[in-house]
Amino acid sequence: MRALLAAALALPAAPALGQDITVREIGSFHIGGGITTVSGLPTREIIFSPGSPPFRYDPNGDFQAGQMYVQYVRLANSLARFPLLLVHGGGLTGVTWEPTPDGRPGWQMAFLRAGHDVSVSDAVERGRAGWSRFPEIFKGEPVFRTMGEGWQLFRVGPADGWARDPQARRAYPGTRFPIAAWDQFTKQSVPRWVTTDAKIQAAYDAYIDRVCPCLVIVHSQGGNFMFRAALRAPDKIRAIIAIEPSGAPDPARDDAARVKDIPHLMVWGDFLGENALWQRIKPVIDRWAAAIREKGGTVEELSLPDCIRGNSHMLMMDDNTDQIAALIQEWIAAKGLMR
Repeated sequence: MRALLAAALALPAAPALGQDITVREIGSFHIGGGITTVSGLPTREIIFSPGSPPFRYDPNGDFQAGQMYVQYVRLANSLARFPLLLVHGGGLTGVTWEPTPDGRPGWQMAFLRAGHDVSVSDAVERGRAGWSRFPEIFKGEPVFRTMGEGWQLFRVGPADGWARDPQARRAYPGTRFPIAAWDQFTKQSVPRWVTTDAKIQAAYDAYIDRVCPCLVIVHSQGGNFMFRAALRAPDKIRAIIAIEPSGAPDPARDDAARVKDIPHLMVWGDFLGENALWQRIKPVIDRWAAAIREKGGTVEELSLPDCIRGNSHMLMMDDNTDQIAALIQEWIAAKGLMR
C-alpha cells in the first residue's frame, strides 16, 4: 500500500476522475424475496384521503416481501472490465453514494467518470426496496438511529459533543465531514431491523447471481453481506473494496480459502481509537483479513490516517472524498480490472 499512500500525498484535494460521460442506459429492477401470506388480522375502516368515503381495509392476504432495489447506469463506452456495485451500510440506503449532503458529486458520479458501469442498491427493508408488515413478516420492530447516535458512531465527534443546537455541537478537531450539513445527512436515515439478515443476504446473493461478474465497493454493514456473498459465489466477484466494514465471517466456521483469489482492499478513516465500538469491530475484520492472507489471498489495507487526517466513517461524504475515490480507482487499475 505504500504506492497508494504516496499517491495520496501527491494528489490534489479534488482530482478529476475521468472526463464527461455518455450514458447508454439508466434502469432499475427489484430482485429477491417472494410471496408471504398474512392471516388472522382484523379488518377495519380507513379513509385514504380527506373527504373520501370510508374503505373496509383487510390486512390479510399475499404480499411480496424480502426484495431489494437496484438502479444501474451503463456507459456508452465503459473503461472497466466489469460493472461496479456500490453497497450501503446499516440504517442507510443507496443515497450514500449519490451527491453528498452538502451538494458535491458523490461516488456514483466519481466512478462513472472513471469509466465504470455503476449500480446502486437499496437493501431489503431500505428505501425503494419497500417495507413489509411487522411483526407479522419482519419480526420485531424497527430500530431508528438518533441524530446524536450517528454523530459519535460515525466518528464525526464525541458522544458528549452532540447538541441539538448546531452552534453548540463539538466535532473532532480536523474532521473532514461537512458538519454544517449534518442535519441534511441525517435525513437519509431509515429504519432497520435486527431480524432480517437472512432476507438481506438472500437478496444480495440473487443480485450477485444476476449482474456479476463484478467489482464491489461496500460500506459498513454491507461489508459482511458481500463477504458472505463472495464465499458463496467466489467466481462472481472480481474484487471487494470494503469501506470500514462493520462485520466479517468467522474463520473458525467459514473457509477463507474460497475467496483467496478475490483481491480485497480495506479502507479505514480516522478517530477509530476514540470510539469503543469501533475498537471492538476492527479486530473482527483484521481476523478475517489475516485468514485470507494465510490461505494465500491478497488483502491490502488503506489506513487514511497514515497520510490523511480527519476522515469519518462516512468518508465517501467527507471533504476529500474525490481524493479517496481516486486512490481506490488507482488500486482497481493496478489489479488489472480496467480495459
